[in-house]
Amino acid sequence: MKDIFDAASYPDLLVGLRDPDDAAVWRLDEDRALVVTTDFFTPVVDDAYEYGAIAAANSMSDVYAMGGKPFLALNVAALPDNLPNEISSEIMRGGAEKAREAGVVIAGGHTVKDKEPKFGLVVIGFVDPRKMLSKGGLKVGDALVLTKPLGFGVTTTALKREQVDANDLQEAVDWMKRLNKDASQLAVEFGLRGGTDITGYSLLGHGLEMANASSVALKLDFSAIPFIACARKYAEKGCFAGGAFDNKSHFESQVKFADSIDEENQMLLFDPQTSGGLLLGVPQEKLDSFLARAKETNQAAWAIGRVEAGAGIHVE
Repeated sequence: MKDIFDAASYPDLLVGLRDPDDAAVWRLDEDRALVVTTDFFTPVVDDAYEYGAIAAANSMSDVYAMGGKPFLALNVAALPDNLPNEISSEIMRGGAEKAREAGVVIAGGHTVKDKEPKFGLVVIGFVDPRKMLSKGGLKVGDALVLTKPLGFGVTTTALKREQVDANDLQEAVDWMKRLNKDASQLAVEFGLRGGTDITGYSLLGHGLEMANASSVALKLDFSAIPFIACARKYAEKGCFAGGAFDNKSHFESQVKFADSIDEENQMLLFDPQTSGGLLLGVPQEKLDSFLARAKETNQAAWAIGRVEAGAGIHVE
C-alpha cells in the first residue's frame, strides 16, 4: 500500500504511511497542519460510561502525542443488536463528555452492527508543523520522561478473569480516563521534539519505535519507572493479556535486561496499555525546569532513563 502513494507527489503530507508515527499530518500553511487519527477497541471495563470515556481519551491521545490540539471528532461504533439502549447511550455519553473536557466537538459518526461492542473516535486536530513532536525527534543526551504509570493491561486482564479488586480497578480507570492534554501542552511549551504515547505495543515496544526512528538507544532505570499500586500483584498472578506475549516475542531481541529484573517485571514492561501516558525526550538542560513546571500544573511526570548512542533498549 505504501507504493500506491508516492510521498514525493504529496509534499504537504508531513507524516503518513512511510512514517511510524502516531497520526497523519497534512500541512495547511507555514503555521498550521492538520493532525488526523482514529482508534477504537472492545470494552476494557464493565462500566459503559467509563468505557466510552477511556476510548475517547485514548483516541485523542495520538493528536496530543504529536504536540497537537484536537478540535473535531466523529464517533465510530460497532454495537450488537441486543445491546440495551441505555448501555449504548452511556458509552456515547462517556465519549462525549470526555471530548467536551478536551474542548473537542463530536460532529457525528457512524455505527454498524457487530457481535461485540467496539467504540472510538476519528479525531482531527491542529499542530504548528515547526513545533510538532515525532517518534524520530530524540537526541543523544535527552532524558526520557513518562507521564502516566504502567500496569493498566494486567489490571484489566484481572477484571476479565474476575480476579480484580474494585479499588485496584478504579485506580487504573482513573488514569486511563486522564487526558494527555496537559502533558502535550507542556511538551510544546518546552520546545520538545521527541514524543509518543504508550498504548498497545507497551513501553518497550513504543520506546523501540522511537529509538529506531531516531537512530539512538534507550537506557531505562527500572527503579524509576512508575506502576500503579496493584501492577506487581497481578503480574505475579499471571494476568497478562495475549498482547503482552506478542509484544515480548516481537520486541525482545532488541531489549537487554539486567539480571536483577525478574520475569514478572520484564513482562510488565511488555504489558499493553490502554490510554497510557506520553513518553517524551527532554534535553538534559531543561529537565529540572520541566519537572518543576509539571509539578506546578499537577501534571504527573517521571524521569525514567536517558537517550544514548547505539540501538535498542537496555533496562538496568
